[in-house]
Amino acid sequence: MVKDLSSTPACELDKFINDHLLPNTSFHDEARADIDFISAFLKERCFQGAAHPVRVSRVVMGGSYEEHTTLKGKSEANLVVFFSNLTSFEDQLNLQREFLEEIQKQLWQLEQEKQFKMKFEFQSSEQPNSRSLSFKLSFPQFQQEMEFDVQPAYDALYEQRNNHKPDTQIYSETYACLISVCTALKKEGEFSNCFIELQQNFLKHREPKLKRLICLVKHWYQLCKKKLRDPLPPQYALELLTVYAWECGSRDCDFNTAQGFRTVLELITKYKLLQIYWTVYYDFRHPEISNYLHGQLKKARPVILDPADPTRNVAAKNLLGWWPLAKEAASWLQCTCFRNCDMSLVGSWDVPMNVKFPQDCVLL
Repeated sequence: MVKDLSSTPACELDKFINDHLLPNTSFHDEARADIDFISAFLKERCFQGAAHPVRVSRVVMGGSYEEHTTLKGKSEANLVVFFSNLTSFEDQLNLQREFLEEIQKQLWQLEQEKQFKMKFEFQSSEQPNSRSLSFKLSFPQFQQEMEFDVQPAYDALYEQRNNHKPDTQIYSETYACLISVCTALKKEGEFSNCFIELQQNFLKHREPKLKRLICLVKHWYQLCKKKLRDPLPPQYALELLTVYAWECGSRDCDFNTAQGFRTVLELITKYKLLQIYWTVYYDFRHPEISNYLHGQLKKARPVILDPADPTRNVAAKNLLGWWPLAKEAASWLQCTCFRNCDMSLVGSWDVPMNVKFPQDCVLL
C-alpha cells in the first residue's frame, strides 16, 4: 500500500518517490518485448488482408513509458500508427475511422493468439466516434498495467526527419499548413498525434530528478481524480507546468523536491494567470505562425500551448476542472510534505505566471 503523500515530511519526498511511485525496472524489460511485438504486428501484418492498399510507414510509442515517467501500478501510453498513404491532415480526418475498424478487427484476432508475456486485453471504446482504440497490458507479477491508445496518423514530419537544419526552420512549413487546416476546419488540436515524437522528445531527455518530480505531480493528480471525480484538466497540462516551473525556477540537476512540488501546486492555484508556451519547434519568425501565436496567447487564460502543436491549448480542455483542482492544491499547501524538520514551510521557486512574447504581429 502506498504511504500517504500528504503526511510524508518534505525531507523524505525523494525516498517516497523511489519507494512508492517508480515501477520495478524488470517490468520495463518485460513490457518492451510485447510492445515491440504489437508494433511489428501493426506495421507488417495488420493490413495485409485489407481490400485496399494500405501501408504503415512506422509505429511510434509516446507517453510515460518512453518519457520515463511511468508510475507504479498503472500508466498510459499512445501507439501512433503512421500511414504512408495518408498524404494530408484532411486525409487523416476522413480515413481514420476506416483504418481504426481494420485495426480493431486485427487486434481482436491478435488477442486470441496469446503470444504475449503479459496479459493482453483489448478494450472497446464507449465513444462511438472515438479517434483511437484501446488495449491493456498487465503483469500480475509486478502489479503493473499499461493502457494504450492506438491512433492512426498522417506522417506530417516524414520529409523533415533527416533534415539537419534547426528545428524551428525544419518544421515551419508543416506548422503553417497545420494552422491553415485547423483554422479552416475549426479543429484546433485535432492532429497533435502527428507530432508525438516531438512531444516525446520534449520530455524524454530531461534531468532524471525532474522526471521524478513529474511522477510525484502525476501521483498527486491521480489522488485528486479519485477524490474530486469531476473532469479535471489533462494530466499532460500538469506535466508541462512542472517542466515550466523547473525551467524558470531552478534548472538545477539536484533541486529540492518539496520546493519544486510546492511551486507546481502554487501555479495551479493561480491558473487564471497562466500563459505559457515554448519555442523549441515553432516560433515567431514565420509570418503565419507568428500571427496565429499572437491570437492563441491573447485568448482567455489559462493558456499552456503544447510545445509540439501550436494549435493545441492543453489547458483549455475541461476548463471548469481548474477551479476544483486549484482549490485542492491550495488545501495541500499546509501539509506535512511541505514542512521542514522544524515544521517551517518550504519555500517555492520564483516563477512568473506568463511568458512574454513579441507584441507586434508579422504582416503577411
